[in-house]
Amino acid sequence: MIDTSFFQTRKVAYVNLGCKLNFAETYSLGKKMISAGYSTVKFGERPDVCVINTCSVTDTADKKGRQAIHKVIRQYPEALVVVIGCYAQLKSDEISEIPGVNLVLGANQKFDLPGLLEGLQKGEHAKIYTSEVKDINRFLPSCSRGNRTRYFLKVQDGCDYFCTYCTIPFARGTSRNPKIAFLVDQAKEVAAEGGKEIVLSGVNIGDFGKSTGETFIDLIRALDEVEGIDRYRISSIEPNLLTDEVIAFVAASKRFAPHFHIPLQAGSDELLKLMHRRYDTSLFAAKIDLIKRVIPHAFIGVDVIVGSRGETPERFEEAFVFLEKLDISQLHIFSYSERPGTQALKIDYIVSPAAKKARHERLQKLSDAKWKAFYQKHVGYEGKVLFEHTKTEGKMHGFSENYIRVEVPYQKNWVNQTISVRLSDFNTEGTALKGELPGCTE
Repeated sequence: MIDTSFFQTRKVAYVNLGCKLNFAETYSLGKKMISAGYSTVKFGERPDVCVINTCSVTDTADKKGRQAIHKVIRQYPEALVVVIGCYAQLKSDEISEIPGVNLVLGANQKFDLPGLLEGLQKGEHAKIYTSEVKDINRFLPSCSRGNRTRYFLKVQDGCDYFCTYCTIPFARGTSRNPKIAFLVDQAKEVAAEGGKEIVLSGVNIGDFGKSTGETFIDLIRALDEVEGIDRYRISSIEPNLLTDEVIAFVAASKRFAPHFHIPLQAGSDELLKLMHRRYDTSLFAAKIDLIKRVIPHAFIGVDVIVGSRGETPERFEEAFVFLEKLDISQLHIFSYSERPGTQALKIDYIVSPAAKKARHERLQKLSDAKWKAFYQKHVGYEGKVLFEHTKTEGKMHGFSENYIRVEVPYQKNWVNQTISVRLSDFNTEGTALKGELPGCTE
């Protein structure tokens, strides 16, 4: 038996799986643990507590969560093992039966970890602390940097949409957010720490204001006034919530980057209806067209699910043609997986694994071609690049305001600085454009 009250070192290591929101929450939990007298260590330093923050957006995500749990238990049999995140909220009983797991915390309880650790004993059956979906209503503030140049600011949590394929509303609860004034203060803290870029993160950030009577456009207007931040990026935002007013504001703003990440999920109106999405392909195409008219150099990433129930060959071909015509920069492709308890299971047509794989490959080739074309179009463009810390074979990298990865020879004084560079040809690996100072030639 091990009792944490007798720990001398109180070292905690973290495994983070899934989205940017999980990353932000893991970082913030780590700060809370430090305030409670614990220290953060990397794996390999014999942690006393191992925290695994899980994802459950697909069956593959669940599998990765289980693999991570088993790996940690094998490597550190004496450590207390804590599982949090969406997988923990949705399948707490399943996780608690894994020998070696000590604590399973749901969406409302994960930030209560310091108090719940005290008196916990190794060898007992795992303790579970979760809430019913209807009771998941706490907003847990999170703002993270970790080892990255950019910060991730959680502005919203939960979702009220209940799309037929998705379990996230069951894992994260209803849409909620803090007040704008609180988020502005967090952005000011980032600026005081020397942060240059903030990514606005959440589950359904365009729904901001549900719990405070404010709006998303009010939020970005307020954040745009925070001195010291070079730029903000808006993470995934639903097309029906990406208003013309928001697009126009980004086009004219001082600090919001010309970079949009918009979930489409299916390029067929019939599929969108089956998914219970709140728009059609006509609205989506209109949003892309407007962005490109007012911000021609904007990067647009689009989420697509391939192989969902109801995706007949005819509907897939319709979706492919629609995507082919869109003036977008990249596809983020997710293979559909069955999620217990979702309404999608009532849809009859099931795509075979072989067909799903073939469709995924076709979409990936389309995405690669669009990504390369977008980069080639910007050869000669002068971009403002925020350079990162990592040095690789004498090179450093960063992203332009419109999310083009740029490579230059390493210069220490450029780290975490926004530098104007002219973009030239692809690097040797074809993963970035090379950059040079304006007025200079190689």
